[in-house]
Formats: sequence, structure tokens, C-alpha cells
Amino acid sequence: MGKVEDYIIKKLKKEKLHFSLIDPDPKKMTKEKIKDICKVLKKTKTDAILVGGSSGVKNNFLDESIKTIKENCSLPTILFPGNASTGISKYADAILFLCLMNAKDVVFTTGMQSIGALLVKQYNLEAIPTGYIIIEPGMKAGENANLIKRDEIEKAVSYALASQYMGMRLVYLEAGSGAYEHVPKEMISKVKNNIEIPLIVGGGIKTQEQAIECLDAGADIIVTGTIIEKNLEKAVKIIEAVKSF
Repeated sequence: MGKVEDYIIKKLKKEKLHFSLIDPDPKKMTKEKIKDICKVLKKTKTDAILVGGSSGVKNNFLDESIKTIKENCSLPTILFPGNASTGISKYADAILFLCLMNAKDVVFTTGMQSIGALLVKQYNLEAIPTGYIIIEPGMKAGENANLIKRDEIEKAVSYALASQYMGMRLVYLEAGSGAYEHVPKEMISKVKNNIEIPLIVGGGIKTQEQAIECLDAGADIIVTGTIIEKNLEKAVKIIEAVKSF
């Protein structure tokens, strides 16, 4: 277990966690906007910053984004890669080494991973194996997945258990960036009750009440991203709600 994963596991023994997601897409982000976001986030109790997304970004802007984050915030910076060619940077502290469990194509279960593995090794990044499961509506992230329907709870549990049995150390239930609904609470509860590794839930969490609903259901870590881009004040309230849970 590496330094960042150890930090996560130790904190989870005491409290629920919140990860802030910054998508370094040059079409909607600038270094100044990232700097402003970081200045606000470092005043909160968010536990780590995920960097990446489904859009795919040029590596030089990813590098610059991470450097800007680290200049303005001391939190662990963890890559959340959209793909192997544009989602890996030597400036991050760690990477969620994702396996898209319900992928349409094997390229998203082992193909991209095999391409990215050499860079992870070369950059000496801490890899945290993560089973990534995309639930309806999925949004852009779901384009490469056989989406799990919102009432297919047993299927979600099966993929989560498979993640654990394959050696993943986190399970991530994803409704998609900007989703109109977050992962159903019944699904979160059933998944959590059947696995023994931490559960991350992200996508479609836009209010304090929704965050609390996911935590009540069993989520260990809440991820918010779109709301950070669009309404930082609301995002801060969500972080406060998670950390006071």
C-alpha cells in the first residue's frame, strides 16, 4: 500500500471522505480558474483532489493543471484518467488505476491499462487499483460501457464483488459527470453490504441532501466535480455536509 492509499484508508477509519474532481479540459478550464478553485478548496475539509475526466485532454495542459493545483493546495492529487494517452502525468501523487468493469470493449478493461502501465512505472506513480462501474444515465463516461440500469441492483453488486475478487482496492459507482440523478440509494446500500473494500460514489450529486443520502446508503467517499465548476459555493456546502456526517 502506497502513501496516498494509506492516507485514504486511515482517514476512512474515522470519517467519511470527500474528493473534489477537477477536469482539466482547456475548453472550460484555465490556470487562473483552477487557482481560484484551489484557493477555496484548501479552506474546506475536502480530502483529496481528483484530476481528469471523460473529455480527454492534451497532456501538456494536464501537467500544467496539476502543477497549478500543487502550487495552491497541499492535498493529495490523484489522477482520474479518461484514457491512457492523455490522462497520465508525472506531477500527480497517485492514480486511480481504473478497470471499467462493465465495458463494451476489452480495450477499457485491459487495453488502455496495458498502454498506461509503462507510464505509471516510468513516472513512479502510486497506482490504486479501482473497479469502475458505470450506472445509468452514465453521460459521456457511459459511452464505452454497457450501462447498468438503475433497477439492476444485483448486476451492480456482482460487478462490485468481481472487482474485489480481482484484487481491486476500491469500487467506484459512477452515474456520470453532470448526471441528472445520482446512483440510486438502494444500489449503493446493496453494493456496500456485499463488499469489504471502500466504496466511492460520484456523478449527479448536486446538493447537500443528495450527498447525505448517498452516505446514509453506505458510500465511503463522495466525489463532486461539475458542481465545483459551476457553483463553488454550493460545492463547499456539500463538502461541509460530508465532513459533518
